Amino acid sequence: MSKLTDLTITAAREGLAQGRFSALELTDAYLSAIEPAGDLNAYVLTTPEKARAMAQASDARIAKGEAGPLEGIPLGIKDMFATEGVRSTACSNILKNFVPTYESTVTAHLWRDGAVLLGKLNQDEFAMGSSTESSAFGPAVNPWRRNGSSQPLVPGGSSGGSAAAVAAHICAGAAGTDTGGSIRQPAAFTGTVGIKPTYGRCSRWGIIAYASSLDQAGPIARSVNDAAILLRSMAGHDPKDSTCADRPVPHYEDAVGRSVKGMRIGIPKEYRVDGMSAEIASLWEQGAQWLREAGAEVVEISLPHTKYALPSYYIVALAEASSNLARYDGVRYGERVPGRDIVEMYEKTRASGFGAEVRRRIMIGTYVLSAGYYDAYYLKAQKVRTLIKRDFEEAFAAGVDAVLAPATPSAAFGIGEKSGADPVEMYLQDVFTVTLNMAGLPGIAVPAGLSSEGLPLGLQLIGRPFDEETLFSLGQVLEDSAGRFPCPDRWWE
Repeated sequence: MSKLTDLTITAAREGLAQGRFSALELTDAYLSAIEPAGDLNAYVLTTPEKARAMAQASDARIAKGEAGPLEGIPLGIKDMFATEGVRSTACSNILKNFVPTYESTVTAHLWRDGAVLLGKLNQDEFAMGSSTESSAFGPAVNPWRRNGSSQPLVPGGSSGGSAAAVAAHICAGAAGTDTGGSIRQPAAFTGTVGIKPTYGRCSRWGIIAYASSLDQAGPIARSVNDAAILLRSMAGHDPKDSTCADRPVPHYEDAVGRSVKGMRIGIPKEYRVDGMSAEIASLWEQGAQWLREAGAEVVEISLPHTKYALPSYYIVALAEASSNLARYDGVRYGERVPGRDIVEMYEKTRASGFGAEVRRRIMIGTYVLSAGYYDAYYLKAQKVRTLIKRDFEEAFAAGVDAVLAPATPSAAFGIGEKSGADPVEMYLQDVFTVTLNMAGLPGIAVPAGLSSEGLPLGLQLIGRPFDEETLFSLGQVLEDSAGRFPCPDRWWE
């Protein structure tokens, strides 16, 4: 039998049901694998005692025939989720000692279905970044390496720790959040599968807020089927979140492997951006060909307001971040730094507690909301957001079932390569992903090939609202055609 940590969730679930190993044995295998992978810095906190207790409870339920859909499956959780009794910091110093007395709805759903908590995973501070380099715990490291190089690479962001842990087989799957591509971009950088569901499909209650109208939880996994299993447990109506949709959650696994014959797939001409690498363009065409061979029709479409998506996104997201992070003032939330008076206490607390990238985004967000600039920037960005959403609506109304696009403009880059003086270079990593968040649509990133340097490259499928099932069907076609991409060299072991 292969190593227990090499099993997908699908295979592990089957092995547990057949009694080939216990949930405790599976959990211990992952806990043993985490320690030698310390150089990846994927975990910011592990919970071995809690994990073993949860695994033993799973074994008891399995023995009684009461197993849940995720019974005994060990998962990592992005540090953005509040986990009751377990430190939850959003990888920020301002929350470095925060231990919630409540559980986020998404993680509560996972524990309800029998999953096991291995620990909290690294991320960009308050999910603000595309490389996990802004984390107060230091950057997470991509388990992949360029051919013939030992240079450490970023795993993407902001859910970089989640993607790195899944790719390194130090958790069976992970929960992440996606505000502008923070699940799909790291999945593409690490050869894993990541899905951002429709806005409102998963509850935001108990998730530390970045940009409330954009944030959405979703899974990162090793296969399309594993992602389908996880999303079914994570999704569902929550009366505590007024933006959470009150509609049934499909059995997503049923859609995996379903025929895509007759589907119409749109190729947006506006996504052929200047400077796109030949590798990405070739992979995009290869993905379209795989879908044609599976019986789908591929047509060119126009999403004319795409070119305004990135600047509009960074206005809307940072404005909401400025508002959401105002609560961290040393009085109501966060670590307090004393001052001579309350104003100095505010200033010292926020200057000490927030990292450079978070401070930058708060200042930009406050600026675009300020008197005299609200109409010029924020209100205009919201109008553009409506036009972006309308572009997709018109494409779907014309008979397109899904859109195929690149997930990222490049393969993973080196730590420090894009985190210098010009933040715009990092922001451009989101060029293919932010449109979905602005329109509230679902999107899935599936590994589809390797670069000339041996690094994973991903393709992205964009679907109609609440039609994640179509994305799972199409995603399986890409996975079957391209194959899976485990790390060829486990240098950290």
